[in-house]
Amino acid sequence: MAIQPILSVRELRKSFPAGRGWAGGTGELQALAGVELDLHPGEVLGIVGESGSGKTTLGRCVLRLVKPSAGRVELHGSDFLALRGKRLRNRRGRLGVVFQDPYSSLNPRMHIGSIVAEPLRASGRPSRGAVSEKVIGLLERVGIEPRYVNRYPHELSGGQRQRVAIARALATDPDILVADEPVSALDVSVQAQVLNLLLDLKREGRLAMLFISHDLAVVERIADRILVMYAGRVVESAATDRLISQPLHPYTQALLSAVPSVDPTFHRERVRLRDDLASAGRRVGCPVAGRCPVAQDVCLVEEPPLEETRPGHWTACHLADARAD
Repeated sequence: MAIQPILSVRELRKSFPAGRGWAGGTGELQALAGVELDLHPGEVLGIVGESGSGKTTLGRCVLRLVKPSAGRVELHGSDFLALRGKRLRNRRGRLGVVFQDPYSSLNPRMHIGSIVAEPLRASGRPSRGAVSEKVIGLLERVGIEPRYVNRYPHELSGGQRQRVAIARALATDPDILVADEPVSALDVSVQAQVLNLLLDLKREGRLAMLFISHDLAVVERIADRILVMYAGRVVESAATDRLISQPLHPYTQALLSAVPSVDPTFHRERVRLRDDLASAGRRVGCPVAGRCPVAQDVCLVEEPPLEETRPGHWTACHLADARAD
């Protein structure tokens, strides 16, 4: 019997109003164009793409920080987008979030202990003594000594602040952690510390994660599966080992070929895209066609569906079948 996902996203769409151009009038910027995914208990799903690919908007729609234009988000089989009031508050406690910038995501006027305790109090958790005990336990779990509870965020290093943010995210014992670029704002040495902490949480086996990042090398270390996004669409999805070793989509190949290898004997052919994401938007055909080095005529007029090219390996490319053979 297949394990049921704890999070399912179906046909998720989000458009933002675009600013007035030089000729006047308004338009829409499509940030998500029918994204679908499943997340299973204890699984880490990496969401990868360039800036502007829609990965952060996806995370915010899942958290209901941004209202989708269309689509469905199911949490434990329930329509999460339809919940209101107390039912919404209860379900929201099953989701934790870690934002990119540890400098702006923590209230500078609050003590560290109060920051971590805030979700507990908001969820109606018990007495002050019980909350205090829980806060100390959370800080110790992420490697922060209890003596820091009465300090302010500016008294901590960037890595310590992000650990506090992780402790806060874990306060309500969530089933899912949405981590949006959780290490990109940190120094390289500190990145390793925070990533190791997230790996420890993964090894505990209870917490599922949406790990959002532009850095494939980081995602490779932590994710069980990787979903690659481009212009609001999923262009490839597979188990991490399969996607890293045998990418089928030219966009994924280009991303991987730009990642330096620490193995001097390993060589990956460089795949170069034309222009950049902002200048290559297309309303017809494959969204990558304007940048793709192997685009064919069909790519210019017909958008490829996301299909299972190999077992468990999904690709949105007209040429994927030929590469899979």
